[in-house]
Amino acid sequence: MAEPIFPATWEIPTDYIFRKYRVGLKGSDFKVFDAYGNLLYLIQCRSFSSSPRRVVTLLDAADSPLITAVHLDEGWQGFKGYSWEPNDLLFTVQKLAYSTFKTELEVLVTSENLRDEKQKFILKGSPFQRSCTIYMGDSIVAQANPLYKLKKFIYSRNKFRLTLYPGNDHPLVLAMLVTFFGGN
Repeated sequence: MAEPIFPATWEIPTDYIFRKYRVGLKGSDFKVFDAYGNLLYLIQCRSFSSSPRRVVTLLDAADSPLITAVHLDEGWQGFKGYSWEPNDLLFTVQKLAYSTFKTELEVLVTSENLRDEKQKFILKGSPFQRSCTIYMGDSIVAQANPLYKLKKFIYSRNKFRLTLYPGNDHPLVLAMLVTFFGGN
């Protein structure tokens, strides 16, 4: 019997395709597909007219809430499910640099054990161009880019691709990416 071509432990990057499917006055929603066109996640983006608050919820394909990110005065905070309780806090986001063409954010992931060091991610790119690279230390965790088509000079900002490298928490990285794009 021949050995398998690819080892069972060999992990490859995962591609996700984001497509905007509903745009309204209070926000827009995205569907997230895998490379084969299977729906994996939904992203609901909402803003409230009574406050400058924006709320983004990452749901699985069965509409179960995974992570809710809330934009407050001091920046974004991510929570488990639909919760906004301090004990359900997953991450906080701080701006390091911000402009139309270059943005840099620092994401600190909270730890269950207060003695542990917090994980720190750096997100760099351009929200306007739908491009972002996510770093943890010196390694690249994920990269987002617009979907380009050959012989097309103008591309849609309503669709983009995220390539996520092995060994990372997919919903957490998706939630961080949505905060980078400002919930838009």
